[in-house]
Amino acid sequence: MRTQRQVVDYSLQKRAVLRELLAGRVGTYDVCDASPYLKNAARFHGEPTDLRCPICRSENLTLVHYIYGDELKQSAGQARTLAELPVLAMTLREFQVFVVEVCLGCDWNHLVEQYLLGRDGLTGEGDGISEQDAAGAGGAGRRRREAQR
Repeated sequence: MRTQRQVVDYSLQKRAVLRELLAGRVGTYDVCDASPYLKNAARFHGEPTDLRCPICRSENLTLVHYIYGDELKQSAGQARTLAELPVLAMTLREFQVFVVEVCLGCDWNHLVEQYLLGRDGLTGEGDGISEQDAAGAGGAGRRRREAQR
């Protein structure tokens, strides 16, 4: 997605949890604790993957995308399909997406990544000036951006 920014990848944390499990310092019940709500979100809104579960190795993982943001109001915290995210990114200024992997067989779940989406990612390539500010300044901001290109 064009507006995806500030990506945080949790793969190192996942590897640490799996290492603790294999070493016996953490039990299977501590890491396989998906709530019924998370499992339902995975069934109805999740995106199936080809990745096998690292715990049971019999089921494929499902990715669930949760969205949070001030503009979402009552919709904040809902699971959305991957197809809905670009539409929301074009209509909302900014919201966070949390991606959770879930195994429907053994209840393994882990936060995979987090990132921001929204229209704010389309304005100004890092110069901190929005389109409205540029228009309000008599086009000076627009000329400056064009000169930088």
